[in-house]
Amino acid sequence: MSTLRTATLALAGLAAARGTVYFKEDFSGDWEKQWVVSDWKKTEGEAGAWAVTEGQFYGDAEADKGLKTMDDARFYAISASFDEFSNAEKPLVVQYSVKHEQNIDCGGAYLKLFPKGVDQQKLHGGEGEDEYNIMFGPDICGYTKRTHFILNHKGKNSLITKDLTCKSDQLTHIYTLILKPDRSFEILIDGEVERAGNVLEEFDLLPPKEIQDPARSKPADWVDEQMIDDPKDIKPEGYDSIAKEIMDPEATKPSDWDDEDDGEWEAPMTPNPEFKGVWRAKRIANPEYKGEWEHPMIANPEFADDDSIAKYASFGTVAFELWQVKAGTIFDNLVITDDPAEAEALRKSWETGSKEGEKAMFDAHEEAERAKDAEANPPSEEEDDEAGDYEGSDGEEGGEAEAELKDEV
Repeated sequence: MSTLRTATLALAGLAAARGTVYFKEDFSGDWEKQWVVSDWKKTEGEAGAWAVTEGQFYGDAEADKGLKTMDDARFYAISASFDEFSNAEKPLVVQYSVKHEQNIDCGGAYLKLFPKGVDQQKLHGGEGEDEYNIMFGPDICGYTKRTHFILNHKGKNSLITKDLTCKSDQLTHIYTLILKPDRSFEILIDGEVERAGNVLEEFDLLPPKEIQDPARSKPADWVDEQMIDDPKDIKPEGYDSIAKEIMDPEATKPSDWDDEDDGEWEAPMTPNPEFKGVWRAKRIANPEYKGEWEHPMIANPEFADDDSIAKYASFGTVAFELWQVKAGTIFDNLVITDDPAEAEALRKSWETGSKEGEKAMFDAHEEAERAKDAEANPPSEEEDDEAGDYEGSDGEEGGEAEAELKDEV
């Protein structure tokens, strides 16, 4: 076999091993040709505008340009289509970056994956929303900060049962979803696994495999009380006759008390030191205790596995369909593939090229803001005097005190 032929086969094998990239977007060049802005909420004047920008903080002004929400308290819907594929036999990997450089207080930053054929011009959320397959990504409102993972099954949207947090600072973070044909999944943030599990265990998509046996109930003579009163512990005779309060034996009638004008004098009441509270018998272990009764379980006759869960015959559109109170989020580095290694390579490429530079620019910006604030709000004369007094304590007077202390020692 010729060297050229061998090299060609090797390259073909490498390409096959790397899997398929169904969609990739870095919002450079003529990205507008690939994306469709929906008419949703435009007639009501509630549709937000989009723009592509590197933002305030970045590592590479050109490479870090992304899609940004521009208007506060607006609805957003923009989508792009790609060649149809199914994840029934291959992994589905979705990854993209989110930068809340506006210090978001309330707004979504998730994406949705739709089947082929959705009307992109009319794509909308809310009541009667377009049916999607998967929704994934961060959502923040006040103290609620979560990463959504929602699956549609037979027309019903189901959210992962255990909340998963998200990042809420002003820097770029990369969110990754890996969904495999065996229905196992991983959710990563910045390359770190935040949640891993199986869809059947983490979502309420099927009836339970087992249910409590309806023909069984706890026996009437079952004893599940761990502790009982000690039958040998008897309340002392006269215990209940001890008063909670008594007249203060140390109190004396005031010398200026007039019985005719003030009435008959009575000593004030005081806590009775003999009173010990309500009597209760000592508690002992119940010798008849049988433990907590557990309801016997049986196979649920209504349970049936559904191999179609989390497997979709058609993917063909990706969209950002959001509501944001405080706009300014930047989306970038979007990839949809069947190869986790492809997504990881893209994430590492961004980290190598932009992460440190973005953080340095952010830190410089914050320092400049602090200096600007200090200049605009200088300390008052009273604060200066207090500062001077404090400094004096370490100065001449402080030195004398320290010297005196040394002499004493």
